[in-house]
Order: sequence, then structure tokens, then C-alpha cells
Amino acid sequence: MKNKYKILVLSDVNNYTEIILKNAVSLAKMIDGEIELLCIKKPAEIVKEDNQLSAMRTINQKHFAVDKKIQKLVNSFSKDYNININYTLSYGNVKQEINKHIKKHQPDVVVLGKRKSKLLKLVGDKITKHVLKKHKGAVMLSSLENILEPENNIALGMLNEMEDSLEFAKRLTQKTQKPIKSFKLVNKIETENHSINNNKDTVEYVFEENENVISNLSNYLLKSNINLLFVNREKINNKCEKHLIKSGDDKVDVSLLLTA
Repeated sequence: MKNKYKILVLSDVNNYTEIILKNAVSLAKMIDGEIELLCIKKPAEIVKEDNQLSAMRTINQKHFAVDKKIQKLVNSFSKDYNININYTLSYGNVKQEINKHIKKHQPDVVVLGKRKSKLLKLVGDKITKHVLKKHKGAVMLSSLENILEPENNIALGMLNEMEDSLEFAKRLTQKTQKPIKSFKLVNKIETENHSINNNKDTVEYVFEENENVISNLSNYLLKSNINLLFVNREKINNKCEKHLIKSGDDKVDVSLLLTA
């Protein structure tokens, strides 16, 4: 078993960075992880001047201000939750910077905000799809409203079964309220033939696949106070599930933890 799981958190230092980092800290506390916060700013967002001297002065001033903001946030979380958090502030092409960092540090989990708002520029640049394609490990799409509390056990839901072979699956379920709720999206024929498997640790719910199934699932997750939905990508086998994965669907207002 690994000693520490490496969690990479992506941010463009916006108003949601604190929420995303808090959800990442919650995950880290559950699976015994350490966090690297990668903050990426596009040069065009910082430099507006044509004059080179003015541009350099602006870069230095804004770099100092952003770095101070990140350092304050990281120090606060590290102290409050007794967890190791490092950070990197980078400037350049977002996708290229992410690729370099993933290749260099080989994280086990990448965390980024769900595409809830156009203000999230990282996600607005189709970074979610890029990370899902390039990163070979797990990806957590952090909800911006349903926030995980680092010192509390989570209410975990599962879309398709969790493989026992997944490295951090056991640690995750140990910090989860029981019984765990398992969800399956099936077509009409499968609904008629599907037998529900329940035991003392897991309760299974089956939703028939239709145009409203994602909304129905989301409503049930909220009513059940589920705050993290584990999605086994290896067992995705219908259009609704594929849509949920590709879009990080904003109709499902909980954080998604997607397997490799």
C-alpha cells in the first residue's frame, strides 16, 4: 500500500479556489494524501500594456499579489487541517502547463472545479475534457456548492460498482457513512431483468435510462445528502453515463470522483 497519495489541484486563482481546495483537502484526509496546488495564469490576463518596461512591472506586481494570496490560503488550510500542501504559480498556456506538471509529478488524483460557471476559465477552456484524456489516474470534479468538510465522514454514492483493486478504494470506504448507496442507470429491458443486490454496507438503486435520468439521479443524491459520487469509468456502458462523464454535468450538484 502506498504511503501517501499525490493529489494535484488545478486553479486559475478565482473566487472558487478556496472551495475547490477544501474539497481536495477532504479527499486527502480520507485517503491519506498530500496536495500540490497548481495555479495557472494566462499572460494575457496580466499584461495589458504594449510597453515592455511597463509590462514587466505589471507582471512583477501582480505576481507578488497573487503569490501572497495563494500562500495565505495554503498556510491557513495546512494549519487548520494538519496537512502538507505545496503550491506552484505558473504563467503560460494552460493545457501545456498542466501536461508538464502531470508528467513531472505523476499525481494519483487531479482535482478541478466542475463547469458550473463561465467564470471558471480553466474549465471554460475545455480543461476538464483535456485532463480526462491526458491523465491516467483518477479525476475529481469538485462541486462549487456542495462542499465537503475535511473532518467529517462523507456520504458516498457509487455509480456502478467500486473495484476492490482500486488502490485508495478501501481507504475511501472506511471514511464513509454506511450504508453506501450504489446507483445504476439501465435501459427498460435491463430494468425488468435486473436483480437488486443489497447488504448491510451497500444499498442499490436502479434508474431507468431516459432523457430525465440525470436530473432524477441528481434530485435523489441531494435528498439523500450524498456529497461525493464515485464513478467507475471502466463500467460506463450507456449514453447517459457517458454524457455525465464527458460534461461533468452541472445538473448533478455533488463532487464527482472518476476512476482512471
